[in-house]
Amino acid sequence: MYALVNRGLFIVGWFAVVLGAIGLVLHFGDWQRRGLVLLASGASYLMVGAVVGSVLLLIARGWRSGAVAAVLAVAALWTLVPAFVPHGHAATGPRLTVMQSNLLLGGADPAAVVGAVRSNDVDVLTINELTNRAAERLAASGLLDELPYRYLEPVDGSAGGTGIYSRYPLRDFTKFDGFLLNNMSVTMEHPAGGPIAVFAFHPVPPLDVRAWSAEMRSIRGLLDAHRGPAVVGADFNATRDHKAFRDLLGGGFAAAADHTGTGLLPTYPTDRPWGPVIGIDHVLLSGATAERLHSLTIPGSDHRAVIADVRLN
Repeated sequence: MYALVNRGLFIVGWFAVVLGAIGLVLHFGDWQRRGLVLLASGASYLMVGAVVGSVLLLIARGWRSGAVAAVLAVAALWTLVPAFVPHGHAATGPRLTVMQSNLLLGGADPAAVVGAVRSNDVDVLTINELTNRAAERLAASGLLDELPYRYLEPVDGSAGGTGIYSRYPLRDFTKFDGFLLNNMSVTMEHPAGGPIAVFAFHPVPPLDVRAWSAEMRSIRGLLDAHRGPAVVGADFNATRDHKAFRDLLGGGFAAAADHTGTGLLPTYPTDRPWGPVIGIDHVLLSGATAERLHSLTIPGSDHRAVIADVRLN
C-alpha cells in the first residue's frame, strides 16, 4: 500500500511539474499564435504546479526527480513572488484616485459606477465599451456632479467606445489613429500637481493575435515617447503573463499592481460562475506611485473595475 501511494504521488508530482514547466515557457514566450496567447493568460496558475510537484516528489522520495523539480520551482517562485511584493517608493506629492472600468457594451449599472466614483473619491475615470446610451445614463445618475470634465468617444453596437471623466479641467484631446477601438488621451490640469497626461487604452482581444500584437506595440511606442507625469487606465486584454504587457513597463511606466504588491488581481470574467480568474484591467503610472489598489464588482459588466490611490512623485 505504501509503495502504491508513493507511486501515485510520484506520477501526480511529475504531472504538476510538467504543468509548471509549460507555465514558465508560456510566460516568457512572445507568442504569435492565438491558442498559445490565450493559454499564456493563465501561465501563473500553471507555474504553481512546479512548486506543488516538487513537494510531492520529495514526499515520494523521488530525490533526483525532486531535485529537477526544485529547480523549476525556484524559477517559478522567482517569476511569481515579485507580483506579491510591493515595489513602490515613498512619494510626497498630491493625491489622485484613478478608476478603470469596462462597461460591457454600455450595459453596466450606471448607478454602481457613479456610486464607486463617489464612495472612493475618484478623480479620474477611464471607461471602455462606452455607448451613447451609457454616457446618457451615467450623466443621469450624477456622474457629472462628481467628474464634470470629460472626453468621450462613444460607439454604439460594438466595444469601440472609450471615455475619460475628470474632476479637473482637461485639454489636448487626442484620439490615436491605427486602432480598431477608440484609444485616447488628454491632459488634466491638477490644481496642485500641474499637468498630468491621462491615457485610456483598449486594444483588441488576442483572438486576432496579429492585430492585438500590433496595437500593443503601438501603445508601447506612445508610452515610451511620453515624458512627465501620467496615468493609464486600460483593458489591455493582457495579463502580466503576456510579454506584450510586460514590455509596456520597460520605459517610464510601472503597473500600480507592482507598486502595491497586489498580485494577479483577477478582473475578468465576472459573468461566469468560475470567474474572475485573470487580470486584464490595469492602471499604469509615470511620475507617480500607487499606495493602494483594489477591484470591485460593477453589476452588468463582465469586468471588475480597478481603483488605484495614487500619490504624485
